[in-house]
Amino acid sequence: MIPLISVVVVSYETTLLTVECLLSLRSACQGVPYEIIVVDNASTDGSAEAVAAAVPEAQVVRLPANIGFGRAANAGAEVASGRWLLLINPDTTAVGDVIAAFASAAIMQPEARLYTGRTLRRDGTDDGHSCIAPPSLWSLFCFATGLSTLFRRSSLLNPEELPRLDRSRPARVPAASGCLLMVERDLFRQLDGFAPDYFMYSEDVDLCGRAAALGAWPLLVPAARVTHVGGASSTSVSKRVMVLRGKCTYLRLRWPHRRAAVGRTLLAAGVMLRAYGSQLTGRAGYWRQVWAHRAAWLAGWPPGWQPPAQDTVKAGRA
Repeated sequence: MIPLISVVVVSYETTLLTVECLLSLRSACQGVPYEIIVVDNASTDGSAEAVAAAVPEAQVVRLPANIGFGRAANAGAEVASGRWLLLINPDTTAVGDVIAAFASAAIMQPEARLYTGRTLRRDGTDDGHSCIAPPSLWSLFCFATGLSTLFRRSSLLNPEELPRLDRSRPARVPAASGCLLMVERDLFRQLDGFAPDYFMYSEDVDLCGRAAALGAWPLLVPAARVTHVGGASSTSVSKRVMVLRGKCTYLRLRWPHRRAAVGRTLLAAGVMLRAYGSQLTGRAGYWRQVWAHRAAWLAGWPPGWQPPAQDTVKAGRA
């Protein structure tokens, strides 16, 4: 049977989580024909072998090196045959028939061409990470001054996290996380997939922005739900450094030069403020380590970047 949806999972050193994710899809999703493609970023923990043994119907793409999330997802898309590509994090488990929910939404509203769902904590509450907004000078100013942290529930002062969005209702959203993102395969190919400039983070916002230029937009599908472990693919410090590198890459690629320079200055001011605050309070000391790595993240991801052999950077999305 020809699959309607190609599920693409990018894994790296997450054997048990990846297998659990795939088994949950097999158990919960039975109404729509789909295929599973697992792209393994040169894991050393036997991930590829474990997936092949536990889920033999899955197609495993074994990469010779850890090339990051976006480029690995592109490799998965190259061998996909479904009408839609569904990107799902390996540290998620399906809540109900997530594939059928996405398929129904795509059939009912094909003009969106991109779709996201809800990523839930273990207690069933929404973690707020599946729908996001791209950075703006205002949002970066709020980060630089600490307003986005002090008033996290304010849609005015914390605009990137969309804190007031009612995620229980279908809605058009500015951008969606690659943790749970379905995109029309023809659109993905038209966009040449994720920009290869990113190793990880912000490539999803970049993709949504380029799709918007073609008239597409992400649709929130509340019935498409997964439980998201979160953080399984990176430590607190390394994740924040990677998020900032991704954001600085986005500014470099998509903003005019002077505006991007201002944006990076605001990011640096926000991290410095938090590092200084952690020194005074003795809490959240990871910000001091993030500040110590500012030379790396302010430069963004170098084109084609790969972690050194001894590095433990994880390329699954957290």
